[in-house]
Amino acid sequence: MRVLSGNQPSGALHLGNWFGAIRQFLALQEEHTCFFFIASYHALTSQRDPAIVRENIRDVAASYLALGLDPARSVLFDQSDLPEHHEIAWFLTCLTPVGMLQRAHSYKDKVARGLDASHGLFAYPVLMAADILAYDADLVPVGKDQKQHVEIARDLATRVNNEWGDLLRLPEPYTLDESAVVPGIDGEKMSKSYDNTIGLFLPPKALKKRVMSIVTDSTPVEDPKDPAKDTVFALYRLFASPAEAEEMARRYREGGYGYGDAKKALLEKVEALVGPAREKRDDWLARPDDLEDVLADGARRAREVARPVLERLRTAVGFPARPRG
Repeated sequence: MRVLSGNQPSGALHLGNWFGAIRQFLALQEEHTCFFFIASYHALTSQRDPAIVRENIRDVAASYLALGLDPARSVLFDQSDLPEHHEIAWFLTCLTPVGMLQRAHSYKDKVARGLDASHGLFAYPVLMAADILAYDADLVPVGKDQKQHVEIARDLATRVNNEWGDLLRLPEPYTLDESAVVPGIDGEKMSKSYDNTIGLFLPPKALKKRVMSIVTDSTPVEDPKDPAKDTVFALYRLFASPAEAEEMARRYREGGYGYGDAKKALLEKVEALVGPAREKRDDWLARPDDLEDVLADGARRAREVARPVLERLRTAVGFPARPRG
């Protein structure tokens, strides 16, 4: 089956991204044909500094490759290399009811958080639908908060098919397993919006400082502690085996085991995951030409799929399959 997913280049990846999505993407590429794109057009709704945009695109590409995305098996590309997305988005826009966009949860949420109420932000779901439909995607991995976007894509594909014939495949949402709740250093859900993340590629000293800054209560070292109420244990449990988690829980309950000790144990687990990936990411960033080659090859392979979809649409509405000239 064909899988399609995108990620905005809006900042450094963190542990929440790993447990909530990326590790599942890597599992999907073992069984399916996967298209992973860097959603650079979408990023312009919130970031307009060209230097930061360029840096973030490179950072996301290098990070995905370092974490295990295989460019020989999956297609990794930058959305800005595929103008086909925008032309398909216009066909969809012409059939999109304004009320549908007014009901989109993400628009309301982002405006409430202070983002400009721009047309780009308002029409975001239409471009996302084009991203999905351009690749005849069967499955679209999403969290629960993004499931509405897949529903919009299905609705718009149905409208196109009813208007111009059976042209677009209706995708199915692949709900990511979000049962592993990843708390931030303040105990709330880990999110860049809350500035409470633990970055996947922090340098060792910065990573140690971040882990050691996790908020805990004031229970003395010698007193028993409840692991179910502690952020450090909640994070450790994500990395540890059942036996390791149970051993730490036992130490908490017995007393004589401090939060500092637990943080050191957590730091070892985090470093074991991110250390090798950090080195690989640094290596990719040190070879920008090789990184560009991966993105160029990904764009070529993505276009091989998106171009026929666009040509079907152009022909159906009465345009030449390809622009004249």
